[in-house]
Amino acid sequence: MKRRAFLSAVAGLAQIRRARPNIVLVMADDQGWGDVGFNGHPVVKTPHLDAMAREGVRLNRFYSGAPVCSPTRGSCLTGRHPFRYGIYFANAGREGQASEYALPAGERTIAEVLRPLGYRTGHFGKWHLGDFDGPKQSSPTDNGFTEWFSTVRKVPTADPPSREYWKNGVEVTRPLRGDDSKIILDEAVEFLEKAVQAKEPFLCVIWFHAPHLPLVATPEYRRLYAEHPESKQHYWGAITALDTQVGRLRAKLREWGVARDTMLWYASDNGPEGDAETVEFPGTAGPLRGRKASLFEGGVRVPAIVEWPARWKGKRTIGAPCSTSDYFPTILAALELQAPDARPIDGASLLPLLDGKAKQRGSALAFETTKITRGSPRLAWVEDRWKLLTNLDASEDLLFDLQADPGEKRNLAASQPAEVARMRQALTVWRESCRRSVRGEDYQP
Repeated sequence: MKRRAFLSAVAGLAQIRRARPNIVLVMADDQGWGDVGFNGHPVVKTPHLDAMAREGVRLNRFYSGAPVCSPTRGSCLTGRHPFRYGIYFANAGREGQASEYALPAGERTIAEVLRPLGYRTGHFGKWHLGDFDGPKQSSPTDNGFTEWFSTVRKVPTADPPSREYWKNGVEVTRPLRGDDSKIILDEAVEFLEKAVQAKEPFLCVIWFHAPHLPLVATPEYRRLYAEHPESKQHYWGAITALDTQVGRLRAKLREWGVARDTMLWYASDNGPEGDAETVEFPGTAGPLRGRKASLFEGGVRVPAIVEWPARWKGKRTIGAPCSTSDYFPTILAALELQAPDARPIDGASLLPLLDGKAKQRGSALAFETTKITRGSPRLAWVEDRWKLLTNLDASEDLLFDLQADPGEKRNLAASQPAEVARMRQALTVWRESCRRSVRGEDYQP
């Protein structure tokens, strides 16, 4: 049976009885670091995210696992870099187009870890990690989720086609009208309420489509930006509509009396679309260089917040690097669990940072991408201070001191050859480890 050895190992942990926090992972699609009020956007209205940032822990240097969506989504669920399991770029996006990549059966997901421990597991929104049937099948069901209302790929952010949504393995046929973020949260709320009523801990993954193209804001949200060009009305309107649903989610958790014991994460899957900030592409990375598909900061550094009132009280901002790959090991650490096997994990537990016991990450984040890069090299090594961008060949290396130069304006490679050599070597070792992983050498028989 698929993943039998892994699930058997995890099931043995179910005998452990301790407080188990609820987990909610919320993600926007193509929202830039600067596309929120709490990061200084002068126009877009995100009152609920701003409130969450005031009341929780703001992660100022939070990185998506990749500069495009499908690879990042895999990192959220596995704690591993997508180049370890062959999801190298964004999956097919056109309706009816088969996925190019699928999350392999041998990968373990956080849903597969938590489900044997008594967690109710649900996925809602954009999946983009494989098809729901056919040769590239890798659905939420195949990856530990018992309940889901999901799409293989992107859909318009209002009035999405019913045929693009599946619910628990069955195509949706009822009409879907109105804001897509609300449609997604309607289903998530139904799932969450059942878990609360059953007094079961839950893992709820909510991956909104907004503000990914094709962008359609409903009239009530467009009116908020009526004095601006139509493209901005739709972009900012879709973000505010998403923000409304985040507020609704937080209010429901409080209403049900479970907010205190819920670890709620919010982030984007990569930077904003487009080669530059324009009327057509109004998303912004703020002061950061680069955009979606790029390994410059603006392509992978995204808005992020986490709250868990029972453990972290009061407004705080963390300036150390954090990542979507850190979800998996952080959740395991919060449950006082060890990983069931020794396969490489690229993320790290953030509990020392979140608990206020550390100020630096102390380990590096590695990146590799392919296809479109919008001018950046294809690999990056990010530490607390230094960031190296390189192709690991004879082309120019870029070294930045992110603490002094977050906008990546001053290349220090020529003046810091020892740092460049050290980081190139670390990337080379990491890259070879990924190649062993993608050959299947991590998986147990």
